[in-house]
Amino acid sequence: MDTFMTTSRVLPEPDLYLYTSVSTPIPVHASILASASPVLENIIMSNKIIKISGVPYRAVIAFLRFLYSFRCREEEMEKYGMHLLALSHVYAVPELKKRSVKAVGEHVTEESVVDVLQLSRLCDAPDLYLKCVKLVDDRFKKVERSEGWRFLQNHDPALELDILCLLDDNDNRKKRLMMRKRQEKVYMQLSEAMECLEHICTEGCTNVGPYDVELRKGREPCTKFGETCQGMQALIQHFATCTKGNSGGCMRCKRMWQLFRLHSSICHHHDSCKVPLCRGKKRRGKMMEDGDYL
Repeated sequence: MDTFMTTSRVLPEPDLYLYTSVSTPIPVHASILASASPVLENIIMSNKIIKISGVPYRAVIAFLRFLYSFRCREEEMEKYGMHLLALSHVYAVPELKKRSVKAVGEHVTEESVVDVLQLSRLCDAPDLYLKCVKLVDDRFKKVERSEGWRFLQNHDPALELDILCLLDDNDNRKKRLMMRKRQEKVYMQLSEAMECLEHICTEGCTNVGPYDVELRKGREPCTKFGETCQGMQALIQHFATCTKGNSGGCMRCKRMWQLFRLHSSICHHHDSCKVPLCRGKKRRGKMMEDGDYL
């Protein structure tokens, strides 16, 4: 009797034979196979002949061991994981399929990834499929040189096209994500610049402040805005003294005009705001018309 029948239960004599690619049939129990797999149950009820071919004999033994004990040896999972995934899918054994997907995903390589991709698609294993696509995306140069990829190009161009489209979509998603992150970074920088501008024009800081606020000598730089505040003060000082600003020839002055315009477009306190060029709607409208400075 094969070792897959090792169990704590007292089993009756086998009442059925399972045929494989090996000439010697395997004695099994119809009731156990039927209770573990609805597909095997239908086969048993219809003709009482079970034949599993196309997979190694030891993979069939591992499959039967799971049907009897719901256990599978780790070395068998590693060696026959792809065969067990196919068997679990064909014979509708969901728990074994779950374990097989995990085992195959853990051991997939650049050389085997194309085979696993094809199998995962046939066995309706989307998580495994996406994991393989990610591996192809990360190591495409190595995968492209593999025997599996050459076989795919010659025998399954539809799958090759699907994979390349997925890789292209993934690349576009990465680009969109990077662009979104850059936009968020710019937004955060502008938001901090607006707060810093209001801080300088309302409270004053080390070197720059409103006319009605006296700046104390030896005042420490503010800790809230750090280098942003020092850079903003230097920009304001330059803007106040630059002789090219009005002609639009100074890039630093243009930047300052942009900050003033942005502040004016989002400020809700024009009548009381101390930021230059942001006092009253009339003033704001005039500044909006001065597009030459932007």
